Amino acid sequence: MSDCNTGPAGSSCVYGPVPSWRLGRSLGIDPIPLKTCTWNCVYCQLGRTRPVVCRRTSYIPTSVVAAALQRFFEHHAKDDVDWLTFAGSGEPLLNTGIGTMIRTARELTGLPVAVITNGSLLYRPEIRKEVSAAQAVLPSLDAGTPDLYRRLNRPHPEVSFDRHVDGLVAFRQEYEGKLWVEVMLIARLNETPQALQDIAAALRRIQPDEIHVNVPTRSPAEPWVEAPDHSRSMQAAAFFEEIAPVRTAEATSGSFDLSGADSVLDGVIGIITRHPMSQDELEQTLTRWVPGHVPELLAKLADSGRARVVVRSGRRFWHRSSSYFPDEN
Repeated sequence: MSDCNTGPAGSSCVYGPVPSWRLGRSLGIDPIPLKTCTWNCVYCQLGRTRPVVCRRTSYIPTSVVAAALQRFFEHHAKDDVDWLTFAGSGEPLLNTGIGTMIRTARELTGLPVAVITNGSLLYRPEIRKEVSAAQAVLPSLDAGTPDLYRRLNRPHPEVSFDRHVDGLVAFRQEYEGKLWVEVMLIARLNETPQALQDIAAALRRIQPDEIHVNVPTRSPAEPWVEAPDHSRSMQAAAFFEEIAPVRTAEATSGSFDLSGADSVLDGVIGIITRHPMSQDELEQTLTRWVPGHVPELLAKLADSGRARVVVRSGRRFWHRSSSYFPDEN
């Protein structure tokens, strides 16, 4: 099944389920093309945004998303999925149909809906209203000052730091669901005591239900990006614990599900477009789905022109071929 194509075949807007440390078995719904975003984060696992955008449009119609969900659940039980998650190739709130999509997904499946967003567009009242239909919203807050925000998230000029934080504060005041704010820590950028204090000050204004402390574990857009050591992550958790319960990133278990695609190759492409896989993850996944044919499938993937390998810190990660990464050297 290959629906909601945002490019070559196999780029279905419904992908997975994929294992998530926060959302369990997460069925992804991607309402925008790769890589369409208001930010160009230095740590982004999907590569650089070229160019950053702020104009909303109907990148994928709601009817196409609904049809893809219906077809998926013709072949899968509801119990196979814990959350429907709007996330993927960039910023999902750039799709003008996001509110209708969320409500339609809930009505069709009865499953809870999460939205993973950078939160930069929540300063707009109409967008806050649209996304409030979800049971959980997971925005980002990686910086506590305008300067660090520009250096780390590299946003579109329209989505300034003040607008970003003010939008999260306004959304918290209006939203009745779960607001889980993620802080991505980058070595030598936002994990110093002063940077953590600045982020904590913004979090106190927002008052999220939970704070999720994360570090980059996949191939970042910029080759110089590194995760801080474990002690820095624990220090960040200590800074934030008085504001809200803190969760730190955990190793995920479980397999990537390739059964919703026309072929195993299409299933892999659908996932790595939004969720790059390390060499080990890909080999383990293929061992489950095509035991005895892993080298053959890896060769097909490499020769397909639809995937590429990005090397970061000596590790190999598989990405969609259209993603853009500067050379590691």
